[in-house]
Amino acid sequence: MKGQSLLQVDGLRVELRAGGRRVYPVDGVHVTVPAGQTLALVGESGCGKSMTALACMGLLPRGGRITAGQVKLAGEALERLPEVRMRDVRGRRMAMIFQEPASSLNPVMTVGDQIGEVLVRHRSLHGQPAWNEAERLLAAVGIPDPRRRLGEYPFQLSGGMKQRVMIAIALAGEPELLIADEPTTALDVTIQAQVLDLLRTLQARRGMGMLLITHDLGVVARMAHRVAVMYAGEVVEAGEREAFFAAPLHPYSRKLFAALPDAGRRDHALETIPGQVPPLGARLRGCRFAERCPQVRPRCRDAQPALHEVDGRQVRCHLYDAESGLSWLSAEAVPEGRAATSPDSRPVLEVDGLKVHFPVRKGVFRRVTGQIKAVDGVTLSVAAGETVALVGESGCGKTTAGKALLQLVPASGGAVRYDGRELLTLAPADWRPVRRELQMIFQDPFSSLNPRMRVGEILEEGMRSLGVEPDAAQRALRIEALLQRVGLDPSMRDRFPHEFSGGQRQRIAIARALAVSPRLIVCDEPTSALDVSVQAQILNLLKDLQGEFGLSYLFITHNLAVVDYLAHQVAVMYLGRIVERGRAEEVLRDARHPYTRMLLAAVPKVPGPVLTAEQGAGEAIDLPSPLSPPAGCHFHPRCSEATVACREIYPDETRLSPTRVVRCHLYAS
Repeated sequence: MKGQSLLQVDGLRVELRAGGRRVYPVDGVHVTVPAGQTLALVGESGCGKSMTALACMGLLPRGGRITAGQVKLAGEALERLPEVRMRDVRGRRMAMIFQEPASSLNPVMTVGDQIGEVLVRHRSLHGQPAWNEAERLLAAVGIPDPRRRLGEYPFQLSGGMKQRVMIAIALAGEPELLIADEPTTALDVTIQAQVLDLLRTLQARRGMGMLLITHDLGVVARMAHRVAVMYAGEVVEAGEREAFFAAPLHPYSRKLFAALPDAGRRDHALETIPGQVPPLGARLRGCRFAERCPQVRPRCRDAQPALHEVDGRQVRCHLYDAESGLSWLSAEAVPEGRAATSPDSRPVLEVDGLKVHFPVRKGVFRRVTGQIKAVDGVTLSVAAGETVALVGESGCGKTTAGKALLQLVPASGGAVRYDGRELLTLAPADWRPVRRELQMIFQDPFSSLNPRMRVGEILEEGMRSLGVEPDAAQRALRIEALLQRVGLDPSMRDRFPHEFSGGQRQRIAIARALAVSPRLIVCDEPTSALDVSVQAQILNLLKDLQGEFGLSYLFITHNLAVVDYLAHQVAVMYLGRIVERGRAEEVLRDARHPYTRMLLAAVPKVPGPVLTAEQGAGEAIDLPSPLSPPAGCHFHPRCSEATVACREIYPDETRLSPTRVVRCHLYAS
C-alpha cells in the first residue's frame, strides 16, 4: 500500500463565525499524504496549517465548519461522518500530536491513565495488559524508567518528556495516519533529533502516513518526502522535497529560506518579510502575498493567480503566467551589509565558580536528604558590546545560571562581578542602581507580561520603579520611541498582551528590558517558538541595538544556527558545568568536547541545491539527573570515547588556545 493515497484533501474550505462575521482560515486547500510517506505543511503562524489539521480530524472549534471540499481517509469521506463515527476514526485510524503538550495533557490524570484511555477505547485492553502496553509505549518513545513515569502527572515531566508522552498517546491506537503539529517546536536539538528519528522509525515500521506541520525547514529537510507551502489559507507551492530545496519557486518560499540565520550572513541583516499574514476576514482581490512580495506587479493586486505546473511541481503565482518570462529570478536585492561590531576586550561581567544548589527535603520533618546541583561551578565572562551564547540541552542549568546572575534565584557559591563590583554579596538596597543596567528577556513573553496591564503601563512600570525618568510626559515620549524602535506602532501602547502575536509580544519584552537603559541583557531563548521570518526580525533588532548602544548579551539558547549568526563567544553547558568555551568560530567549526560534537550533529541541516545525507541523533540517552550525577565526567554514560579515567575523575580545564578551554580527558596533558 506504500505510496498510495492515504489522506486526500480536495478543495477544503473552513468557515469560522466570530463576532457576527464569517472568516475563512482555510480556503481551497488541496494536499495528499501517501501511505508510508510524510507531507510537510510549512508557513508562518496564521497561515491556516493547524486549522487544516483540525478540519481533517473533525476537531474544529465552536462556530467552525467545513463549507466546501472533501477530506478522504483511504477513500472514505470523513467530513460526512457523524461525530459518533468520527470517535472511532480518531485515535484508531488517525491520530494527532498537538503543538502544546502542556495544555493538551490532562493535568489531573496520570500519564498511565491518559494512555490507557486510548487502549481501552480503541484496542479493548484493560487491567494489567493495558498497563504493560502503556509501559512499552513509553519505553518506545525513549522515556527512561517508564514504569515509574506511568504513575506521574504531566507537571512532573520536562517539556521533552511531555512531548514524548503525547507521541505515545497518539501511537497507542496504532493509527494509519499521524498528524504532527509542530511536534518539536520548543525542544532542544538532541531531544528534537530523538523525537524525529523515533517518528521516522515508527513510520517505516508501520507504513504510517504523516502530515507534519512545522516552520522549521531543517525538520522538513530531515523528515519530509513532499512539501506544501501554505499562505493565508491557500497552498502556494507543492512538490518533492529535493526539488523544493534545490530551487523554491514561490517568492514566499524564497523569502523563508532567506530569513534563515547562518555564519555567512553575520555581517548582513537577515532578510525579513515586511508586514504580516493578512488577518482573518481581510478582503483580498488578487494574490494574498502581494502586499509583502518583492516581485509584486500590478496584475498581482487585481487578479488571483492560478495554480501552475512547473517541472512536476505546483506554484500559485502570476510570475509563472505564460507572458511573464520569469525575469524576476535574479531581481532580488542582496541584503544590506552592516558594519561588524567589535566587542571591547574589557569584561563587563565576570562569573567565577557560580553554584546554585537546591535542597531536596523528605519526610515529616522535611530534612534535607540531598542537593540538586543545577549550576555547579560555572565560569565565564562577557565583554562590552559582546554576545556570549550559553548553549546546552534543557535541564543543564542554563536558565538557572542566567537568573542567578541577576539574583532572581539565590546563588549557593562562587562570585559574580559586574564592572568589578561583587553582586552576590550586594545588599538588597544596593541592587537598585544595578537593576537598571542588568536586565533579562524571558523565554515566554506571554507569561512574563502582566495580562492585566496595558503595554504602555508595562514599559512605564520599570522606569517608575527604578527612577529612570521622573517626568510623566517624558516617560510617555520615551515609551513611544521604544515601541517604534522595536518595530511596533506607538498606538499599540493601550493594548493588552493577549492582543498581540508571539513575535510582537517578544518585541514588547525587549522594549521593557530597554526601557531602563541597560548595559547587559540576559536573553533566555528569545526566539525559540517564533517563525523564521519573525525570528529574523528579532535577531536583526538585537544586532542593531547592540551596535547602537554597545549592549552586551548573555544569549541562552539551544538553536545553534542562531548562535552561529549572533554570537562572538560560545560556552557549552552540561549538567551544571561549562565543558567547552571559546570563540564562536572555534567551537562551532572545530568542536573538541564529545558533547559539543553531539549537539552539532543533532541539528537538522537545511540543505542547499544538493541534499545532505540522512542525519541521525545517535543513541537516545537522556540527560542524567542533577540530583545524582554520574561519577567522573558527567557525560561519560553518553560518550562513545569514554575511558576508565572518564568514569572515575571529573576532568580539569585544558586550555587549547588563548581563547579556548575544554574539560575532557582526551585533551589532558
